[in-house]
This record gives sequence, structure tokens and C-alpha cells, in this order.
Amino acid sequence: MTEPSFDLSEDAAVSVARSRRGPETEVPSRRRERPAGSDRRALKVLFANKFFFRNGGSEVVMFDEMELMRRRNVDVVEFSMNDDRNIPSRFQSYFVSQKSYRASSRREKLRSALSFIHSSEAVSQIRRLIQDQKPDVLHCHNIYHQLTPSIVTAAADMGVPVVLTLHDYKPVCPVYTQLSNGQVCTRCGDGAFETILARRCADGSLGRSALLWAEARYHALLGSYHRVEKFIAPSRFMYEAIVRRFGAAKVVHIPNGIDASGIDTSVGDEEYALYLGRLSPEKGVEDLLKAHAAAQGAWRLVVAGTGPLLDEFRRKYPAVEFRGHLTGSDLERTISEAGVIVVPSVWHENSPLSILEAMAHGKPIIASRIGGIPEMVREGATGLLFDPGNASQLAEKVRDLLLDRSRREAFGRNARRIVEDEYSLEDHGSALFSLYENLIATAGLHRKVGS
Repeated sequence: MTEPSFDLSEDAAVSVARSRRGPETEVPSRRRERPAGSDRRALKVLFANKFFFRNGGSEVVMFDEMELMRRRNVDVVEFSMNDDRNIPSRFQSYFVSQKSYRASSRREKLRSALSFIHSSEAVSQIRRLIQDQKPDVLHCHNIYHQLTPSIVTAAADMGVPVVLTLHDYKPVCPVYTQLSNGQVCTRCGDGAFETILARRCADGSLGRSALLWAEARYHALLGSYHRVEKFIAPSRFMYEAIVRRFGAAKVVHIPNGIDASGIDTSVGDEEYALYLGRLSPEKGVEDLLKAHAAAQGAWRLVVAGTGPLLDEFRRKYPAVEFRGHLTGSDLERTISEAGVIVVPSVWHENSPLSILEAMAHGKPIIASRIGGIPEMVREGATGLLFDPGNASQLAEKVRDLLLDRSRREAFGRNARRIVEDEYSLEDHGSALFSLYENLIATAGLHRKVGS
């Protein structure tokens, strides 16, 4: 999920809105023929994401995909931002400089705002990378703000077809969450972005809202997202949201996948509810905490994760077991001992990896009836759904399921079977590889490819 990180004044944001910059000078394309038959070289895919370490779900998906492609003898090329936390890459010399968007002076804020919308450095570096490596496809994940969608236009101008995996709603929602002042909102879904100014959707700030409006308007003017050949929607809900603006021919539904073969389902549990993920407002965690407080100790609640609300939650809800960020065996043990996994989101979740993880472990799930979640959590078969924001309804469902071990076990068995049948990582890789092949074939017939 995209998470903007900036601190820019209102005057800087308004200046950006008034000074939209045009695209860089185009680099001419040259036809690059692909040999046929046995002499045909390996497929080469360039993956782009602003973080090159496992920062969140988008990175987990991307690293899994890169490994899947390597297994298929695909030549993988990488493009990202420099960061001390990065996994080593032989393409690091092409990465852009690190950006934080925490400028202090007015001049620096304006400069940061401009690069937030259009990164000349990212465009220059990806052009150089494409010229040197000649990829067949550019596959973008979370590119917003630090890399910017301008790299889509740069690649398309050089004849490289672009795929964009949708981890959030950025192309149809400037604040990416389809939330406005804590309420679900889809008013910008058709490309009319002025609602963000009227409603100050970015944390109530006119300055931040104006900056995000300017970003959306600039890329609409440039046609950045329309240069994407295929959007990948991990959920059918996301598919419908993006089709509304870009049309069905531009969007394909490919579910996220998980390798369940190395995950053992647990026998028995410690009868506690577990929340696993980021502690931020759109995740609805406080609804779960309120539900637990109202239960007055009737059931245990464990929270594994970190985020901007962690310290506040620890102060307000001392009866909850906050375990922070968990990895490795600690994470595996915490999941395996849980009686139920709770996903209380209040935003239009796309395809949460936490649900796939729970299903792979054979765990029942209680989740909000919102976004793409009901596609994954089958009511009465793999878990229970509740109305988002309804803490009392949530408390009742957690209590009832924790009191019924046989039902938990039945839900868990169904969840494991479904994740193996419908969310296989290998199936995800096969669908992705087929998409690349189809795009390359189309590109060879209708356009110049590479440079």
C-alpha cells in the first residue's frame, strides 16, 4: 500500500499546482527484433518499486514474483531507491537517491513537492537502465512519490510495455485509500479529482490535499496511467474500481499467491485472537481493541505489528498483549498458537497478505465485510464477517468462535484447502508469465520495442 511521507506547506503545494511541468524530451526508439525458435533469448523483465527491502505487502509480492521468474529462466532487472536497508542488487548504480520529503525551508519544500510529482532523476535513470539492459517488460509495483508514474511514460516512449500491480487505489484516488476524513469515498474514481480539495481528504490539510490533487492532475494531463498496458488487480473489487476509469481491456485480475507447502497447519491453539499487521487508522485496529475492552477479559487479544498508533494503543489498552514487529520463528509460533485471526479494516482492503498467511496456517478468520475481503473470507466456511466499525458485532463473533473449537478447526481446514486451490504462488507465477508473453507478442506486432 502506498504511504505518502511529506511535510509541505500550503503555499508550496499551491505553487506546484500552478507550475505543472511538461514531460522530458523524448528519447527516440529503435526496433529490437526478438530472435525466433531455438535462438530466441531469455525473457527479460524490469521490476520497479520504490523500496528494495521487505517494507510491506507490495515488496513481499514483488520479491516473490522476481524469484518465480528466475525459476522460469527469466532475466530479472531491478529499479528502486537507494536505502541502507536495501537487499543487494547488481543494478544499484541505477537506483535513485533517497528521498524523505521532510524539507525545512520554503525553497526546499517546493523542490521536494516538484520531485514528489515528477522525478527527473528517476526518468533519467530508468532510461539509462532500459538503454543498457533492453528489458521486454517494465513491471511496476509501488512507484509513487519517490519514483513517480513518470517512469511509466519514459518506458512507454522507449517501446517497453508497462504492467502495474495495484496494491492500492492511487490511480483512482489521490490519497490511495478511498477514505475521506475516515469515511469510505469513491468520488474520484472516474478521474475527477477536485473532491480532494473540497473535502481536504489528506488528513484535513489543504496543503497536503492540494499537493496530492496537483500530482493526480499532472499525471492525468501527461496520460501516465493510460500508458500502462495492463493493470494487475489482485482482487475483483480492485478490478471493478480500476475498470471504471480505464476500461476492461486495460485490467486483468490475477490473485496474490502464497507458497503453503512449507507451512504446517497447527494442531490445537491457545484460544486467543490475533491481529497481525500495521497499526494505522485505516486498519480499524482500535475497533478490535474496543471490542476486547468491552469483553472485560473474556478472551485474550494479541497484537503483532507496529505503526504510528502503537504507543497510543499501548497507553489506552494495557490489557492487550502488544508484541511489536515479529519475524521468523516468533511470528510462526504466534500465528500457530492463535485461535482466530482478526482483520478489522475500515478501508477498501485489496487482497491482504495477512489473510493468505492465516489461511495457509489453517486458521479461521474474522474480518470486515469491505473491499476485497469477502472474496477471501467465505462467510460460514472459512470464517465470519462483520460490518466495518461495528465493535460490538466484532466482539460477539470473536467470543462465539473462541468458544467453539470444532468450528474453528473446520473453518481452518477449509481455509487451507482454498488457499492451496485458489491462491497458489505457482499459479500466480504462471498467470504473470503468460501476461508478459502476451504483451511482448502484441508489442512485436504493433510497436517498436526497446531502444
